[in-house]
Parts: sequence; structure tokens; C-alpha cells
Amino acid sequence: MCNTRPARGRRRLARRMNAFTQGPAEPVDGGSAAAAAAERYVNRELSWLSFNRRVLAESENERYPLLERLRFLSISASNLDEFTMIRIAGLEGQATRGIETTAIDGLDPRQQLAAIRELLLAVESRQQRALGALRDLLAEEGILIAEIDQLDDTQQAWLEEYFTTDILPLITPQAIDPSHPFPFVANLGMGVLFRLKRGRRQPDLVEMVLIPSGAPRFVRLPGKQAVYVAIEKLIGRYAAQLFPGFKILGDGLFRVLRDSDIEVEEEAEDLVRYFRTAIQRRRRGRAVLLELDRDCDPAAEALLREQFDVDSAMVVKSEGMLGLRHLDAICGEPRPDLKFAPFSPRYPERILAHDGDCFSAIREKDIVIQHPYESFEVVVDFLHQAATDPAVVSIKQTLYRAGDQSPVIAALIDAAQAGKAVTAVVELKARFDEERNIRWATELERAGVQVIYGFMEWKTHAKVSLVVRREEEGYRTYCHFGTGNYHPINARIYTDLSYFTADPALGRDAAKLFNFVTGYVEPRETERIAISPIGLKAKLFELIDREIANAHAGKPAGVWAKLNSITHREVIDKLYEASAAGVEIQLVVRGICSLRAGVPGVSENIQVKSIIGRFLEHSRVWAFGNGHRLPSKHADVFLTSADAMSRNLDRRVEVLVPIVNKTVHDQVLEQVMLANILDTEQSWQQQPDGQYERMRVGPEAEAEGEGFNCHDYFMSNPSLSGRGAALKAGAVPKLRLEDDPG
Repeated sequence: MCNTRPARGRRRLARRMNAFTQGPAEPVDGGSAAAAAAERYVNRELSWLSFNRRVLAESENERYPLLERLRFLSISASNLDEFTMIRIAGLEGQATRGIETTAIDGLDPRQQLAAIRELLLAVESRQQRALGALRDLLAEEGILIAEIDQLDDTQQAWLEEYFTTDILPLITPQAIDPSHPFPFVANLGMGVLFRLKRGRRQPDLVEMVLIPSGAPRFVRLPGKQAVYVAIEKLIGRYAAQLFPGFKILGDGLFRVLRDSDIEVEEEAEDLVRYFRTAIQRRRRGRAVLLELDRDCDPAAEALLREQFDVDSAMVVKSEGMLGLRHLDAICGEPRPDLKFAPFSPRYPERILAHDGDCFSAIREKDIVIQHPYESFEVVVDFLHQAATDPAVVSIKQTLYRAGDQSPVIAALIDAAQAGKAVTAVVELKARFDEERNIRWATELERAGVQVIYGFMEWKTHAKVSLVVRREEEGYRTYCHFGTGNYHPINARIYTDLSYFTADPALGRDAAKLFNFVTGYVEPRETERIAISPIGLKAKLFELIDREIANAHAGKPAGVWAKLNSITHREVIDKLYEASAAGVEIQLVVRGICSLRAGVPGVSENIQVKSIIGRFLEHSRVWAFGNGHRLPSKHADVFLTSADAMSRNLDRRVEVLVPIVNKTVHDQVLEQVMLANILDTEQSWQQQPDGQYERMRVGPEAEAEGEGFNCHDYFMSNPSLSGRGAALKAGAVPKLRLEDDPG
């Protein structure tokens, strides 16, 4: 049965927990303090834009195949859309309500918006230049993103016929006058505004044509040569079929982005009903950004500005194509010569050695799997085996993102229908996956799964499976802890770690985690894992403090971390404190990083790098020297679902899992972490001013094979694959650091 529980109890517990996690409010500083903050920290929003510039730079990377470069351009555009709909919308809301809360670097919302506007225009201009260059290069390879005038008469005749038969029935012109109010345009909607004339004495008529979301953005002409034409070009060229008898005086292409964040109200008594309503509201959210083509008719532009009521600072006139996120459709063109070489993930050898029996393999020894180099199928098989094994009595599973066609959901449904006790913690607040998660929750509940939605105020972001099996010795618990989501499509692109264990202590801790989420039974203590928001941050500080103490005592001291983002001021300050004490700190942070590395007197002993490449770095790892030089068999190594952000450490349910098994410990530290730290070919090094420079290997070094690409390494080597014997034989070539003698 679906568990929504009274909101009053949730709020009472949340207030008590927030008082514990948030600490005292910081005093408001003056101008000098703000200046000092700007020198000490990087603004979160500007750091994100810097990350997206690194993504965009991959579209200019001449080492990549052309269609992969086009894909990176599409990704950068999609990223920018989401940033606008969430982050810019949030700042605009603060500015409108007069909220003057400053960011970590001292900027208030209006100052941040001004800085974002400048960078946004620069990124948009660079995207258009990248598209121009790629269009020319793709044309040389027989892939044409064409203007209609470039095509011959036969091709134009085909396009006109296609417009008549396939496009015209889908579109509806809408007059705009006193009796026809301005129509609603959904979030990410695109349309064309036409200014028309019929007869000299008739007033001008304005008509809007919205581009249907179900229509293909790019139309591919038949033939061997790949010729694509944007749908808005067809509508503009053949508009006379829409408006017979009218003269077209001008037109303007536009696109609108709306506020898409969903804030959960404390008074919401039914989360499912609330989110169903909120999803509908999001489609009609406040307009945040209005994009116009550079040749937009002045009268059409004036009307669009008035109707969308967008701050003039957030109206962008594009130098070229709007909606570059849709370019990924062209990347599907069957040209393997213009794409990365195909890669098939390996299946874990340990499990194959046990004839596919996951439980037997895990019972023998802990296993760590690195996706996408090792197949996500092992996670699916683990749950499918649990669903069909008569000895399994119960399954508990967290679900944050699971995808459209989820074999994980199917396994849980099969288990429930087989009579097992199945509990699924479904997080409704997973941004842009809310609607999908409501659907999954409904299907799970129908199958007899006990569906829990967790806390009202906090997201359950931990990735945990818990399976209890009846064996000869008694009940045994098997766990899967992941750094990523249970999403089979993402697992082909995102680098994540899956840790399987039958360690009884970790099993007991995982059970306490589920009791915390499902029944608000706060664990007084755990044996191994740390849970946020009740103790994970404190555990990290304890470990960093130990490294500081070791440095003061003259012992080797070091911290390695691999994260997606680091913005938490307390964590950053603690790392600054460690750097000042002499702790050597290596951070691999893919995205947002509010910490400044290498600042004299602040962070001389900290290095930060970002890896951008074929795969999206997503695994989260912490390693602490523990009195020895990293990497070391004595180091403490942890996997986690949490980034070093306030939302993760203070407002989400996350886990920090220690790796005690020697084989898994060495695999994570001496393969995953070391390869990431030593990568040169996909890495960007952060400079003291917070900007990034690409780490380039000179031609001589490349010729001597001294450059190192961690993605290529993991694709071409046995990697983890569940076999510890591969570790020494497949160690990071010529770059493995010497362990200290202790």
C-alpha cells in the first residue's frame, strides 16, 4: 500500500533535523567581506557556466569524430536550457521578491543575473560559431544541414510536397487580435509569428504558428546523401499555403523557456496529487528567457516582448539556429565512421565464474563494478535473481531515476507477484523525472509492492538495494550500493561504481537506512556507513581532521576525492584548513567547484581538475591517507551517493560506504582514482582565479606515449570486472605511484 503519512510528523522531524544540520546563521558582511569572499570562493552559477563551456569545447575538439562533436554541441545547449529553467528562474524569483541573500562569493541575485547574462550571450555566440564550423565539415562528409535555397529543384519540390502532406495537417495558425487573445506557448515551445496583409484598406493581421512538439525538428530528405532541413524553415518557406490570399509582410521565429522548478509546500498532504498538479503548473511556469532569430520582424518582436513579459535582459537575439538541443537527432545518422568506435561493456568475470549466480559470487567475496566499462546487466541480474530465487524472502530498493523501460522495476514487480516482501522507496522529487516516477509508483503498487515516498522536505538520493535470503546458516543479507541511478540507459554513458557485498555489518546498516526513510526511525548509531543529513558531513570532517592532525605530527597526509560538484562552504573551508596544515589534496570535480585551488595562503596544497570526455564522470569517491602517502593499502576509501553540496549533505538522504575488502579497496583506489588523477588527455586544470585550462600533452610527449586517457584505459583493459587478479597485471601503465614503505 502506498505510504504518504501525515505531513505534521514529517515537518516536526525535519525541523529537529534542520536545526542539527544547518547550524547558526551567518552574519551579513559588508563590502570588504564580499570582496574577500570573491577571492576565496567561486560563484556556483558562474562555475556551472564554466563547466558547460568545457562541454562546448568538446564540440571543437578536432580529435573527436564529427557526429560526436555535434552531440557535444547538443548537450551543451540542453544543459544551458536546464540551467535557465532552474537556476536563472530561481535567481529572478529572488530578485523580484527583493530577496538579497548573497551567494558564497558575496554576489546578490541581481549581480549574479548580470554576470550570467554576459556569459550566457558569450556561450550562445560560441555555440553558433561551433555549429557553423561543424556544418561545413559535415557537408564535406556528405551530411548537409541545409537552407532550402541550397537545394536543387527536385529536392525543393519534395520538401513542398512533404510540407503539404505531413506538416500542414499538424499545424494550426492562430490569429491574434482583440477577439483572439495571445495563445499559450508551453515551456521549450517554438513558434513563428507572421505579419500579414490582405487588401490595402485592411489592417495588418498577426498570426502565430506553433511548431508541434510531436513533429520532427529536422526533416531528412530521401536519398543516399544525408540532407536535413529544420522544420521552421519549411514553415517559413511554404507559409503561403497556410495563408492563401495574404501577403506576408514579415515573420519572426521565437522560443520560450519557463520556470520549471517545483517547490514542495509543507501543507501538501498527498505528494502524488501535489506533484501531478505541479507538473501541469510547470508547463505553464513564468517565462524566463525569450529567444528570437536575428531577422525577427520588429513588430513581431515588440508583440513577443510585451506578451511574455520577460525582463529585457533575458531576451536573446540569436545569430543563427534556435534550439540547438535538437541537433542530437542528426547524430543518429548511420555513419559509424563519424562516431566513436563501438564499445561493448564487459560482464563481471567473477559472476561468470560462478555460472551467473550473483549470490554465490558475492558470498565468496565483495565485488565492485565500474559502469559503463562493466555491464549494468549485473545489477539487473542481481535483482532478477532475487525476484525468482525461492530462498529470497524480501527486497528493499531505493529508486531515484529508473528510465522509461526499466528492467529494475520489472524485477521488483516480478518479486512482488512471486509473493516476496518488496519495498520500494520512490523519490517523487527527482527533477524532470517526477511524472515517470509517479507512473512507476502506480505500477509497483498495483503489483503488491509497498511503495514509500520518504520525507517531504528531503530527497532520498541514496542508491541502495537490500536482499534478504534464507540460507543453511540462517538469513543472509546481500547489498548493492551505487554511486549512480538505477537507470539502464544512463549506465551506458555515466561512469559509476556498483558495490556488491554480503558483509553483515553493512547489511544491518542498510536495514537501518531503510527504517529511517520508511518509518522515520532515526538510527542512533551505525556500524560502518554514514547517513546524511544526520552524520555524513560530520564523518567527512572527522576524517579530514585526522589528516590535519597527521600533517601537524609530521606524518604523510592526503585527501583524494572524485565528485560531480563541490559548493558546501563548510566543506571547502575544512579543505582550506587542511591545505594550510600541509595536507596534499587532489580533487577530480567534473562540474561545479566553488573552491579555488592554488590560492597563496589559502589552498596552495589543493589541485582541482575536471574530466570531460566520451563518458560523463559521475562516480563519487573519497580517500584519506591515514598516516600514509596516497595511494596506500592503509588508506580509508569510501563510495558515496553524495556530492559536497548543501543539498546533499544537509537536505538529502545519502550514504557514505567504507570499502573494507582489500581487493575492492585497491581496485577503487589504485585503478579508478589513480587513473582519474593521472589523466592528461581529457582533463582541465583549475587555476587560482577559478578558470580552467586544458591539460595538453606536447607532441614529443604524445609520440613517446606519455599522454594518458582514463576512458581509453578502462575500455581497453580488464578494469575491475570483479577479478582482483587483474589489478597488478592491468595497473595504470608507467604512471602508478609508489606506495610509501609504511
